[in-house]
Amino acid sequence: MLVLETIWKDFLTIVRDEQGSRVVETWLKAVILEQWDVACKTVYIKAPNAFVKDWIQGNYIHLFKQHLSRLLNVDQINIIFLQTGQKVEATSEKKIAFMPALVANREQASIEGAPSSPYQTGSLIKPLMRGRARVNTHYLFSNFIVGPHNSLAFAAANAVIERPGQIYNPLFIYGRSGLGKTHLLHAIGNEISNKYPKAVVLYQTADRFVNEFINAIRFDKTHNFKEKYKDVDVLLIDDIQFISNKDQTQEAFFHIFNSLFESQKQIIFSSDSFPQDIKGIAERLRSRLECGLVTDISMPSLETKMAILKKKAEFNNEQLTDEVAQFIAERVRSNIRELEGSLIRVMAFATLTGNQISLDLAQKVLLRDSALRSNKKDIKLISLEQIADIVGKSYAYTIKDLQSPSRSKKVSLARQVAMYLMKDVTSNPLSDIARFFNKKDHSTVVHAIQKIQQLTLVDQSFKQRLQYIKSELLQR
Repeated sequence: MLVLETIWKDFLTIVRDEQGSRVVETWLKAVILEQWDVACKTVYIKAPNAFVKDWIQGNYIHLFKQHLSRLLNVDQINIIFLQTGQKVEATSEKKIAFMPALVANREQASIEGAPSSPYQTGSLIKPLMRGRARVNTHYLFSNFIVGPHNSLAFAAANAVIERPGQIYNPLFIYGRSGLGKTHLLHAIGNEISNKYPKAVVLYQTADRFVNEFINAIRFDKTHNFKEKYKDVDVLLIDDIQFISNKDQTQEAFFHIFNSLFESQKQIIFSSDSFPQDIKGIAERLRSRLECGLVTDISMPSLETKMAILKKKAEFNNEQLTDEVAQFIAERVRSNIRELEGSLIRVMAFATLTGNQISLDLAQKVLLRDSALRSNKKDIKLISLEQIADIVGKSYAYTIKDLQSPSRSKKVSLARQVAMYLMKDVTSNPLSDIARFFNKKDHSTVVHAIQKIQQLTLVDQSFKQRLQYIKSELLQR
């Protein structure tokens, strides 16, 4: 073992004892001690991407300076972080005392014409396996929007691509349905396939794995089943929770996992639950699922949802204004899949009618959808009381305050907003709305509607607030 490798191993051991294994497994194993410049007392650390580089620089740089300086026996040490693709600037051979074995082997392999990665040998590849990869080429990193809700999962995915099978193995990504886990799995598969063209990349849903195993037993082809997975270089299993309570399938998968893991083949899982929360899983398999990096994807913020909508629209040669993107983003709170579905309905309506996408058009399409859903027998219609309650809470008033004869400017505005929305999202006649507020006739309601419409034209902040209240109503 080279001296530099020994020093790096000692450094990781020290940090693990001092900071805990999670810091090492999650962050420090993602980087490589690339070079040591003796003359300049400079260590070059290579990170897989900007996110990992910035995080380590911002949170763990003191560990590098403190422990590496002692291990390298220097008083002051300089730390320079590089991203994949960056090279050390003008470093002479005299200055470079050591180089990690991984780098040296890669250079030697390049010189000799040998494969530079175990994923490029192609020795076990069968033509039939390539046809079964099932990786969706439409899911790429280039159309995956990164935000605070998924940045760690994205960074881990990039690290896996740079060093498949060596760090974050297995990688376990969990989160609610429709938040982008499947997109990320396919993106990893596509990137690895591009980087290592001879690699066998297999995407498989857990339920398909179960059915395949059942058929293998049924037709006495379990040997073929095992051989197929033996030849895989990168295994992507979506919705792993669906092997719960299937003991024979879990037994088979347990042995497949061990075989791939011991051969340093990359394994990536997605699930709607944290490993410890998946019921019906054997403990020895559960321990395998969580022995690498476990990271989550949560619901994106309003700004990220707007960015997703705009990116999706651009992909379809459409442009969304901020107000349209915000309107759609505020309406959808469940998942990204529903968010994109709402955008598709708006774009389809605009195409079929020959109109430009505008706020009015989006409201017409999506509010009509809500109205159609509201007419189903199993969905309760929005009542006038519910509208008054939500509007009142938005303005810090009760329903009684809105129904009172008070002519306070603030109370009057809240009352007019409630009247406007009652007409906008229900089929109640104006006379019923007037009666709800103890008014003699509907002229007061007509006046309120006209005033609110006028305010939306001249006051952008008021317009946005009105859209938010409306989205609150439609989510009930």
